[in-house]
Amino acid sequence: EAGADDILDISKCELSEVPYGAFATCKVLQKKVLIIHTNNLTSLVPKSCSLLSLITVKVLDLHDNQLTSLPADIGQLRALQVLNLERNLLKSLPESIGDLAQLQILNVKGNRLKELPGSVRGLRSLSSLDISGNVLQELPRALAHIHTLQTLTLDASSMTYPPPDICSAGTEAIQQFLCKECGIEYCPPSQELESDGEGTSVDGVDRTVHKYLEEKSEWQPTPYRFLASCSCQERKKQEKLEFERRLNVGQREHALLVQQLNSQKDEMLQTVREEQLRLEQGLTKHQRYVEGERLKLLQQLKLTEQGIASRIQKLLEDNQRQKQSSDILKSLENERIRMEQLMAITQEETEQLRRREVASAMQQMLAETYKNKLIQMTYESRRQHLVSQACSSLAEMDQKFQQILAWQELDQNKAVSQILQQIEMQKAAFEALQVKKDLMHRQIRNQIKLIETELLQLTQLELKRQELDTETLQEVVAEQRRALGSLLEQLLKEKKQREEELQQILLEMEAKSETKQENYWLIQYQRLLNQKPLSLKLQEKGLEQQLVNLLLELSAEQYVPVFAHHQISLEVLGTMTASDLEKLGVREAGLQRAILRRAQEILAVAKTIPELQRAVDTEVPVAPEPSAPFEEPLSPVGPTAPPLQWEERKSECVVCLEQEPQMIFLPCGHVCCCQSCCERLHSCPLCRQDIAQRIRIFHSG
Repeated sequence: EAGADDILDISKCELSEVPYGAFATCKVLQKKVLIIHTNNLTSLVPKSCSLLSLITVKVLDLHDNQLTSLPADIGQLRALQVLNLERNLLKSLPESIGDLAQLQILNVKGNRLKELPGSVRGLRSLSSLDISGNVLQELPRALAHIHTLQTLTLDASSMTYPPPDICSAGTEAIQQFLCKECGIEYCPPSQELESDGEGTSVDGVDRTVHKYLEEKSEWQPTPYRFLASCSCQERKKQEKLEFERRLNVGQREHALLVQQLNSQKDEMLQTVREEQLRLEQGLTKHQRYVEGERLKLLQQLKLTEQGIASRIQKLLEDNQRQKQSSDILKSLENERIRMEQLMAITQEETEQLRRREVASAMQQMLAETYKNKLIQMTYESRRQHLVSQACSSLAEMDQKFQQILAWQELDQNKAVSQILQQIEMQKAAFEALQVKKDLMHRQIRNQIKLIETELLQLTQLELKRQELDTETLQEVVAEQRRALGSLLEQLLKEKKQREEELQQILLEMEAKSETKQENYWLIQYQRLLNQKPLSLKLQEKGLEQQLVNLLLELSAEQYVPVFAHHQISLEVLGTMTASDLEKLGVREAGLQRAILRRAQEILAVAKTIPELQRAVDTEVPVAPEPSAPFEEPLSPVGPTAPPLQWEERKSECVVCLEQEPQMIFLPCGHVCCCQSCCERLHSCPLCRQDIAQRIRIFHSG
């Protein structure tokens, strides 16, 4: 039984090797005494076993066997106190035997040992050593370091070192001789082993060993001298029973405490589980609400992006179509012929010159131009005043307001007379009206305004995405913004180029006016006033207004002269195909389909509501005599996508967070800063890209 006995005795069994079960038993039951004497063992450890299984053994009796060697790792048995190897066939001892620090008795009597290993100096607890019956002639000097050695048994007559007479004198003489040879001081045998054995032994083995050391001087093969008496066994049994009884009581109390603890733990777990369930339900409900709001917002963002993308695509297609149009050369030639006709002043026009009316129109144009300049200057000075809060600028602002009021209160007749006398003022008025009436310049301005609006919306959309921490399709928005920025740069170049062309035309007209012809600029100004809009001319030629509106709606106003030349009506257009439009010069496939589809829709509505068609046909626009510059109607350029709820919030500068953004940064295309904050920046605060150009925008309203 486990723990019933500390001894395993398999002696006198005629064993040729130690059974595997013996090692397993010593390992599992932690045996203290292993007796295997009087067998036929040739080795201690079988092939499938490990010496570490005997780690708890304190007494190992192997006498009367046929062992020729010990395991090289015998030093792993650190708890070994008694080792009996008497009457075997050992020729040497392993070096690791010096690791047996607790070994007290070593009996190698009756073997074939020729020498002892030098590692025996590590046997610091050795008290009895028997090496008689061997072929030893010399003792190692290392024995001088064993201060606990009390009994040394050897064959004194066969010894050569130390001399036989010293060996015959006893253990103390031998130790004194060896200490003298080693040059160390001799110390009497220590009594620590005996005192430790009496004070610390709890299982009886150490006490049995020390009792054996005290009572016997020779090794006795019977191992039961190490066992306790019967009364001691009975006393140990009673102590074990009492310990088991106390252990059972403690286990019952522990089980009761564990049961109470488990009950409390279950209650706490139930409470925590209910609270966790309640929190999870609330969290799930909140997550569903947040996810729904997020999906709604993402849907709105998606719709906005689709609208912006469609408008950007439309702008790009218009720009590409205008570039690839084959009618550019024809329009330039027509423009040149028109300018030559414009520069040629006939006698009839000179006679029909309405001097007062033209001068009044010039005065109105110049007044409006200077008024706009003064208002812009006043706005800039007021803004600087709000930033600096300086009192001196108030007087300057009042003075400029007085200039505006004074200009408005000028005598009309005096201004007209001055215009009639000053050629430079007439030239300036004609230049302003020419820029205002120029169709190409007006189209470029409208496209620039549209792109500025789209860039502002894209910047607001990008800022909103950053607030929501959503990077979905962010690269698409950036690509659209860069495309718009590139298109804006191109339009600015075209605008500047057109202004230079108009200025060159003005210089040519000025060179031709050097003939000192009287009222030259007044006649030219009257020509521009009398010039009718394109839509009115086409309508007079018979082109339907609905067809003109259709082409303007699809940004195909460059094809209006083509339709007017071929006298195309809505009914004829409804019967045409894409190939017919391509023969007319409309080569864009998408534009062909859009024109045909829109014409079919208009005709379907006209058939459904014939009164509407008759009302449109009977309308005859009256062309009044113009007295001021007339603007042609343009197709709407504002955004057509429905505004989102978050767009109602007023945008603000990302630097000062106070004023509206007023500057466009190129080439990135961001609209995120006001004019005052823009002056100190060298890179865009949103994308950190270097600023190559700044463009000021003015918000309507």
